[in-house]
Amino acid sequence: MHDAYSRSLPPFHELDSLWIKLVDAEWIPRGRIKPRLVDSHAVLTVKQGRGRLTIDLRDCRADAGVSYLVSPGQTIAARPDGDEAFSLYLVRFRARREDGSEACFPASGELAPQETTAASCETLLQYWTEGGPLERFRAQAVLQEWLYALLKPVPRVSSPNSRTALERTKSYIDGHYHENLTIEQLARIAELSPKYYVDLFKKTYGLSTIDYVTEARLNQAKRMIAQSDMKLSDVAHQVGYQDEFYFSRKFKQTTGLTPSAYARNRRRKFAAYMSPIAGHLLALNLMPYAAPLHPKWTSHYYNSYRTDIPLHLSAYRFNEDWEANIAALTNARPDAVITLDYLHPGERERLEALAPLLVIPAKETDWRQQLRVIARFANADGDAESWLAQYERKLRLVRESVRRELGDESILPLSFFKGQFYYCPTRGMTEIVGQELRLNLLRAFEDIRYNVPITAEKIAELDADRILLNICQEPETLAEWRSRQASSLWQDLQAVRRNKVYELPSDPWREYSAHAAGRMTDDLARRLCGDRPDEFRR
Repeated sequence: MHDAYSRSLPPFHELDSLWIKLVDAEWIPRGRIKPRLVDSHAVLTVKQGRGRLTIDLRDCRADAGVSYLVSPGQTIAARPDGDEAFSLYLVRFRARREDGSEACFPASGELAPQETTAASCETLLQYWTEGGPLERFRAQAVLQEWLYALLKPVPRVSSPNSRTALERTKSYIDGHYHENLTIEQLARIAELSPKYYVDLFKKTYGLSTIDYVTEARLNQAKRMIAQSDMKLSDVAHQVGYQDEFYFSRKFKQTTGLTPSAYARNRRRKFAAYMSPIAGHLLALNLMPYAAPLHPKWTSHYYNSYRTDIPLHLSAYRFNEDWEANIAALTNARPDAVITLDYLHPGERERLEALAPLLVIPAKETDWRQQLRVIARFANADGDAESWLAQYERKLRLVRESVRRELGDESILPLSFFKGQFYYCPTRGMTEIVGQELRLNLLRAFEDIRYNVPITAEKIAELDADRILLNICQEPETLAEWRSRQASSLWQDLQAVRRNKVYELPSDPWREYSAHAAGRMTDDLARRLCGDRPDEFRR
């Protein structure tokens, strides 16, 4: 079910003072948009097929007829979901006030599907691209009519789902935290009374609406302070605080540090000697100065942060290039190095000689403990607790959604490598599936151990309702897998017959860190429930 933002937006009195100007319209026949920054308002509309849209950090499924309103400064990307044809319209426009200044269009997010959407897009595109000035002028009128149709309230035949209504307001906060939001305005979006809305929000998410707005603002402020040299007054204004001193007080209450002290601390050059350490640092709003980066071995960090991390260390298997990494760090002179204790003989001594060193015992600590140890070392305890609180709220929502979808259906996590299946292949997978989400994890052995061999016959005996499967992407394994996949033993499994086998990528499922735990939980929610939760978008 789509979130019908058109039913839940604040009053549209702002439209009376806005001028809307069409900037561009394009049809994207293959439905692929590489990540791009949008410098104007935009509407993304799916013409045909099914795909996935990424708007900032939110990844969502999109079906034909669905439209998204995007605000200036957001990033967008799109890709097909499967082999069917997938195409999009992208329409960009500007909103200005009567004095010529830029204005915010009073809507964002997903809009209710409209029967006229496809025809409106096609007409608008035709006038805009195929005619002269007069036809382009007519396209402006089509845009106005289309926006009206998208925003027009849709009659409701039943009472609104409270959870969906709350999610709409959270989505609105995530995109408008810098504005002067009020309880009355948010309650109108949810179509609830202010008192009931406040009580329900607190009961559902574990914190008040005002605290959630504050959290959204300060999270963005932390990122801006950590990744730019902006004046603190400018940061305060951009996240919604007109009073710099009030902003500083709220910031210190949350982090334990003033914004100035936070900025000084975040400029320390931390070297993440192993990729899980990069995941912990990012959860603490600390951009690593150095980290292992590779388009295959650490694809997420490479794709998302390679331009932000100055020094790229080798990410080859099990740190086999450690001597070259130490040489690179010696030249870079980081302020500190953080690593797990998986080290070669002599490696630790070399690291201790070049910078203050934090070595974390990997087997004796879980990822939460590791995050807190690093936070203490980096003077970022407040960030650790803030991240963990957000994660716990997200985890509770995902747990409820997955349990509603699966009930007591059994889950069997597997990996396949060079002809051999492995049960519960990674520590993170074991903990996320069995402990964090409390799913019905099948016990293949007396105790739940991870990464132990399991035969195809044992898998058939267990005959799980659903299978999570990670396949090593190397030639020998892929060839073996094609043969195994065609076997009657595999084809007769009920999970295979019901199309309930989910192939999991190595990234993030083979990483053990705070950042990876968040991504694994999101990934599992999307695969099992068809969407990812809004709670952890930021």
